[in-house]
Amino acid sequence: MYPAEIVLPMKAELTDNGFEEMLTPAQVDATLQQSGTTLVVLNSVCGCAAGTCRPGVVMAVNNAQNRPDRLATSFAGFDVDAVKKVREHLLPYPPSSPAIALFKDGELVSMVERHQIEGRPAQVIAQHLIAEFNRYCN
Repeated sequence: MYPAEIVLPMKAELTDNGFEEMLTPAQVDATLQQSGTTLVVLNSVCGCAAGTCRPGVVMAVNNAQNRPDRLATSFAGFDVDAVKKVREHLLPYPPSSPAIALFKDGELVSMVERHQIEGRPAQVIAQHLIAEFNRYCN
């Protein structure tokens, strides 16, 4: 597990932008079972999370006309039980962090895995997410 002093500033990049933390399996289930749309970011300490995932997600949320009803996050290697529960909801996708998932009425409708984040600019991730928001969040 990563030390809090490393993780907390990385968590704040999302929580300062309206993301609610899911810290327990019960919080994950309660959040994802709601009607409407929920954007979930599995946050991470890796460079692609810092360089493109978090900035791309924040850019998308701040610039989208159609936004998800809820923004949620859990941190891989820190919120261990919550992340394990999120990953159950992401099946059949393999574990991936960072990862970005969009749920509608409790069903996974869009998934961005680590290999789709690595090497892509934040702007490309934001454009992709905005297109998904337009498709599912109106």
